[in-house]
Amino acid sequence: MPRSLCHIVSADDAGCRLDALCAARGLYASRSAAARAIEEGRVFVNGATVSKKHAVAAGDTVVYEVDDEPESVVVYGEPIDLDIRYEDEDMLVISKQVGLVCHPSVDHAHGTLVNALIWHCGEENLCNVQGEEADRLGIVHRLDRDTSGLMLAAKTDEAGRELMAQIQERAVDRHYLALVHGIVAHDTGMIDAPIARSADERCRMAVRDVPSAREAITTFRVLERFEAGPKDDGYSLIECKLFTGRTHQIRVHMQYTRHPIVGDPVYNAHGPRDARAQLGLDRQFLHSYSIAFEHPVTGEPMAFADQLPRDLAEALAALRERSVGVTDAGREVFALMEASPVPSVEGTVPHE
Repeated sequence: MPRSLCHIVSADDAGCRLDALCAARGLYASRSAAARAIEEGRVFVNGATVSKKHAVAAGDTVVYEVDDEPESVVVYGEPIDLDIRYEDEDMLVISKQVGLVCHPSVDHAHGTLVNALIWHCGEENLCNVQGEEADRLGIVHRLDRDTSGLMLAAKTDEAGRELMAQIQERAVDRHYLALVHGIVAHDTGMIDAPIARSADERCRMAVRDVPSAREAITTFRVLERFEAGPKDDGYSLIECKLFTGRTHQIRVHMQYTRHPIVGDPVYNAHGPRDARAQLGLDRQFLHSYSIAFEHPVTGEPMAFADQLPRDLAEALAALRERSVGVTDAGREVFALMEASPVPSVEGTVPHE
């Protein structure tokens, strides 16, 4: 049986969308769960039902219904295809397909990378180093659902802890390919800008100068530039390297530089408004194409590279005649990719 709880909106949250507030303040597990509850008439602001887009004010009383015994996430193996690039008794390297969430949650109870790893390895053969629950078995770092590419998974707790330590110590070399709007003027650059939750949309991240902001450093190299067309401002293909691992870091940083990633449905301020400028993509053009690290047990140096998946490759091919030149860095990266495998598992972007 549901019960009603109450939340008073603080001055810090004034102007926030109702669904974003409910998720950010823990009234519901996620923004989509909050939106469902609002649409079902289970959330009231000052005694009235409102839309999920309603902007709350300081002092508003939000009454919301929750179930006495929320359903727990049951984790089990599922026969989901994986593009495995390396595997031994300690770890795996995979090329994650677009649309695959890394671990289960209230909104994604199944169909995740964890479910696939359990099916492939067995629950007893995966590390559990990211909490007491078994919903993150094998996970040592994450990629966004709609970001594709190379990532690591661990089978033993020893390997998992060592890989996480390497990531924390910035010893894992992670490089991404991103196609961004506009012509990036400098061939190389560093974005050193702290990231915190957005003041306006609490479920989004933003570059902010506030005490809660965390250090975030991204470097980039321009690989190729493409001239502007009638519906866009041109494009730049860049390689990004992460020195920190903040939520949505590259996407936030590129929006901050006024060069948002093509196809990004969230961090797209300063980009062209015409939908054709997104080159037919319904997800961000962001791919983890290179990763290097030391084997967590043997210490052996390991490095892997990946080609673009089909949707991103086709978007880039559509610009080929508009190229205004490949940089030296571009020739280096393209040669590495040409000698690398093509992703063998093709994902899809869920339409919510």
